[in-house]
Amino acid sequence: MPQSDETSAFDAATAVHRTQDGSLRTELDPGWEVGGGILNGGYLLSVIGRAAVLESPHAHPVALSASYLRAPSAGPATLTVVPGPSGRTLAHSLVTLSDAGGPALVVQATTSTLTAAPSEYGHPMPDVQPVEEGFSIAEHRDLAPPGVQVPGLSLRVDTRLDVATAGWALGQPSGEPVLRAWMRFTDGREPDPLALLTFADALPPTSFAMGNFGWAPTVQLQVLVRALPAPGWCLVEARSSELSGGWVDEDYRIWDSTGRLVAQSRQLARAPR
Repeated sequence: MPQSDETSAFDAATAVHRTQDGSLRTELDPGWEVGGGILNGGYLLSVIGRAAVLESPHAHPVALSASYLRAPSAGPATLTVVPGPSGRTLAHSLVTLSDAGGPALVVQATTSTLTAAPSEYGHPMPDVQPVEEGFSIAEHRDLAPPGVQVPGLSLRVDTRLDVATAGWALGQPSGEPVLRAWMRFTDGREPDPLALLTFADALPPTSFAMGNFGWAPTVQLQVLVRALPAPGWCLVEARSSELSGGWVDEDYRIWDSTGRLVAQSRQLARAPR
């Protein structure tokens, strides 16, 4: 765990600053890319989440619906937050992230204050092998299929694939678009609602499980954060229900170290070519 006087890599990469003229600015970190200099969509959503909370009376992002207009460049970017209705328990806003080329990401954001109170009912966490037996993407980068670059994201998010869904990494794709992995930040920073926004898009595309290793750019992504996660590893599952016509959907579920469902997401992406 980082020392209290140190800033984690995630916090530094998602920092949002208010300038003297009142505008919000950030510095998009090139280290959170997924290949070819393309920044991870979940990482970008975490930056948006920080801006939304900064302009809200509530502490946490709980529902974000993002439209990815184009891939922004690493480097300086601005954030525009247009407040919407706000009440005692939640607040709404529209957040736009822009770089030198103009708007790149538009998000309808809802903020509230989450707790770690036990759930009344929760879908049980899948039965998977212990994290110690997981397949580390970063540690086995030499086994990447030809032409597949190990992204910088995997060097910042420690991803231990569930062996049952990791056949593609060993040249044995399963044919079923399902991936599971244990996740935490490499530097030991504990998970929180902002971190869950990144984890909700941090697995490789589910098409990898079918042996298709192309880029699957996100078009629309919705993330729901359900509770404050407990310290430790999170289990992340991504599952597609349809891959056709050049499109693929992905549903994520994220459980914390206690087995509590703490986040969900759904996205529509272009299928790899």
